[in-house]
Amino acid sequence: MTGRVLDKASRRRLGPFEVAPVGLGCMNLSHVYHPIPSEEQAAAVIDAAFDLGIDHFDSAALYGFGANEEFLGRHLGSRRDEIVLASKCGMTGIDGKRVIDGRPETLRATAHEALRRLRTDVIDLYYLHRVDPNVPVEESIGALGELVAEGLIRSIGLSEVSAATIRRAHAVHPIAAVQSEYSLWTRNPEIAVLDVCAELDISFVAFSPLARGFLTSAPPVLADLPEKDLRHGMPRFQGAAYEANLAIRDRLQDLADEAGCTLAQLAMAWVLAQSERIVAIPGTRSPQHLTEDVEGALVDVPAEVLTRAGELLNEHTVVGNRYGPAAAKDIDSEAFDLAG
Repeated sequence: MTGRVLDKASRRRLGPFEVAPVGLGCMNLSHVYHPIPSEEQAAAVIDAAFDLGIDHFDSAALYGFGANEEFLGRHLGSRRDEIVLASKCGMTGIDGKRVIDGRPETLRATAHEALRRLRTDVIDLYYLHRVDPNVPVEESIGALGELVAEGLIRSIGLSEVSAATIRRAHAVHPIAAVQSEYSLWTRNPEIAVLDVCAELDISFVAFSPLARGFLTSAPPVLADLPEKDLRHGMPRFQGAAYEANLAIRDRLQDLADEAGCTLAQLAMAWVLAQSERIVAIPGTRSPQHLTEDVEGALVDVPAEVLTRAGELLNEHTVVGNRYGPAAAKDIDSEAFDLAG
């Protein structure tokens, strides 16, 4: 497949917008996945995204502590009006450290900073990146609702939240989209979040659909990654747990071979097949990998193969927790009860 691959794919709703089923998660271009690409390398990914027909770009104040928004502001240029531009607030970098702050005055200030960095007068979809345990979510969403009324943002999203939090937030202001990690090996949204999104007519945005590079042709090897890389702190990539997960991955690769596609395309096809309400936002530093990822929206994988893939890798078969203890405490998400 060549050219604007996603022109051949059915459009999907993202809140009040219509987008291609695959967008671009921009975190990889500025934050925690190392080595961080150069400006030229990152720009090549953005250009490739447009060439492929991607029209949904996802950033955050946290990514590179503002650097990612600034990068997008420089490189979107006249193409800004061709896309749905999403960003996030409520989790930022201060003095080199990640800080969660959902106070209304902080969210308002962060939004104005984002508008300046993104070089735009409105953000299409603005997420509360994390719920601040010290601030009722109703107060945070109320502040974002004021930004909608003022025309500074067009719609509100939530990231990494439970079904109960979605209901509380939605009662204050309509929630357009909920973003959470979702892939063959991370199924937490299946507990309750996907159901409540369907009930309340909320779109679902799946980040890390390729399991942070695990479900690709070249899964990461920790020894080859800089110490700052996020995956050094993730139990699923550690020691015996990783070896066990790689054994499952090998069987998934056999399924991909059977279907005549790559493993990344199988993983993307699985995520997108779970609901027409789902939009996926893989992240990458490689235009070639991005092309492979978006082709997952069009590859014809038999339903029986997708079912077998889900049976091979799921919450029961994956080895190791999604996050280490420090990162996990900031996540407002239901957890599987796997006792017995």
